[in-house]
Amino acid sequence: MKVRRSADKRNFVWMAVFIIIFIACFVSPLFCPYSPKAVDLHNVLQKPGSVHLFGTDSIGRDIFSRTLYGGMVSLSVAAITTIAGLSIGLVFGGISGYVGGKIDSIMMRFVDVVYSIPSTIIVLAFQMVFPNKVLGLVIIMSLTSWMTMARVIRARFLELKEANFIILAKGLNIPRRKIIFGHMMRNSVSSIIIIATFTFASAIITETSLSYLGVGIPVDIPSWGNMINNAQNYILTGKWWIPLFPGILIIVSSLCVNFAGEYLKNKYVT
Repeated sequence: MKVRRSADKRNFVWMAVFIIIFIACFVSPLFCPYSPKAVDLHNVLQKPGSVHLFGTDSIGRDIFSRTLYGGMVSLSVAAITTIAGLSIGLVFGGISGYVGGKIDSIMMRFVDVVYSIPSTIIVLAFQMVFPNKVLGLVIIMSLTSWMTMARVIRARFLELKEANFIILAKGLNIPRRKIIFGHMMRNSVSSIIIIATFTFASAIITETSLSYLGVGIPVDIPSWGNMINNAQNYILTGKWWIPLFPGILIIVSSLCVNFAGEYLKNKYVT
């Protein structure tokens, strides 16, 4: 019991850290001293100090402001992608698991086919033809992130269908809507939390990876991936502060989301 409480406290701290990062990024326009796009050629490649907390980049832009603004972009993309992907997965997996039979087999074979296609290739192909790169990134990441949720919910629904309370509910002619949302979905919350946090953390990494490769967020919009991409030429020249701070936030945010999910799952199960 003490071990469980200790783990819950640790996970709560991680969740609190993520909340602080999230709020700081989204309210950054209110307190950031510089514009993330403001160029100052008189203060190029300045080390972190009292004027520029995180230093400046190769054209004098304030890294502190860009890191927080970039977090707002990266976290927004991850959040929208997670919500959209999970919604698709919940509906698809719920129908497959609840109906069962041949429909379930056909739907799961479709999931297997989509799963077999590397998502990176799909994203690269889609981004090359889609005019709005930000909207295109959100859409294609949403359409390639729902399969895991669909499989988990389908398996959970198949298990719950055989539970006595579900069989009893059907026997009492309780409306199907109440059975699905009031019983089956509610008893799947712990699984949904786990997959949601995993999907969110993966979305952060995916967005930053694609932006790093130059096919994600456009270079004129600050994001953590873009900042890492722009800084790669300075890593070996001693300009460590350019990639350091966005890199730390990428790693810390991903860890925080996973630990926050564990905390929420434990609280729900308890």
